[in-house]
Amino acid sequence: MQYRRFGRTELQMPIFSCGGMRYQYKWQDVPPSEIPEANQRNLEATIMRSLEVGINHIETARGYGSSEMQLGRILPKLPREKLIFQTKVAPKPDPKEFRRQFHQSLKFVGLEYVDLLGLHGINNEEIFYNSTRPGGCLEEAKKLQQQGKVRFIGFSTHGSTEIITKAINTGEFDYVNLHWYYINQNNWSAIEAAQKQDMGVFIISPSDKGGKLYNPPAKLVKLCKPLSPMVFNDLFCLSHPQVHTLSLGAAKPTDFEEHLKVLSLLDQADTILPPIIKGLEEQAIAVLGADWMQTWDKGLPSYQATPGNINIPIILWLRNLALAYDMMEYGKARYNLLENGGHWFPGATAKQVSQFDFSACLKDSPNKDIIPDLLAQTHKLLGDTAVKRLSQS
Repeated sequence: MQYRRFGRTELQMPIFSCGGMRYQYKWQDVPPSEIPEANQRNLEATIMRSLEVGINHIETARGYGSSEMQLGRILPKLPREKLIFQTKVAPKPDPKEFRRQFHQSLKFVGLEYVDLLGLHGINNEEIFYNSTRPGGCLEEAKKLQQQGKVRFIGFSTHGSTEIITKAINTGEFDYVNLHWYYINQNNWSAIEAAQKQDMGVFIISPSDKGGKLYNPPAKLVKLCKPLSPMVFNDLFCLSHPQVHTLSLGAAKPTDFEEHLKVLSLLDQADTILPPIIKGLEEQAIAVLGADWMQTWDKGLPSYQATPGNINIPIILWLRNLALAYDMMEYGKARYNLLENGGHWFPGATAKQVSQFDFSACLKDSPNKDIIPDLLAQTHKLLGDTAVKRLSQS
């Protein structure tokens, strides 16, 4: 395993982290007696395999159902000084509830302290306010830090680059968990802002939200050769030293194996990546056109500034991926989460696009005349059964 300095925490962070949202039994708290023995054995085998390969950062959240409780059956048995343990608690309007949930987390995992506590889901202005206002949840987290219950404080986010950067620029956080990978590089400026603050940078879900790369379409497999799409994406992310660790949401012990192939390739990234990236870019241009690829995201409104809250940037982005790389399964999964993802994946689909006039909100887009038709076409292409977040299942 290779390790990187996790910003000002000075922790030596493995370049892969063991995320805790795939191996647990339920997405809700359940009595310990209801945990099937086979499920618990699998979770413990996954943790042990993680440690065997040098991944000593174990990461979970209060919102991941039985994950914390099940981890509490194995973590206290392991050498504490060798673990970097992180959990996350969602900010609340009442910081006392945030504190209560943190103590529930600590009780479940059976540890005296956590190395990393993340404010889970600073996704919009309201949650940012609940986190950072005087007397808010960040202040509560700092009290826990002073009491020795927390070593370092960060935040996780699915929010816009603007809200992420706003939270980073407070200077109050030691690290950030955010989305950034080959198919979605929008948050690069936020990563640069984090680097200026000497924060740790943790990439969320590079293989799932990064394209369902555990089940890639044949076209994407061909374009990423000689690497698998999963290894290509890992190498792409880790070729940037500003990125410190990628979360691997392992569901079973063998889920680490494909990722580990990147370890021997890191010093060759400058040679391996350019021809693959060139091929991917050329494929997108061949299918969608050079003009479109250069301008499609220019002058697009936020979903809040769009009639019907239609999330135009997300919809056009998913269309690009579906057409250029045959990423239909991924496109449908993400598209149909719109209207059901809350502040984690906000905005509406284009199912009602014909009812609205977009001339005002698209006035700055060079593609304003064609976008309404493209939105309608994308709904026909990707519209399907509504999808819920995993935590709602």
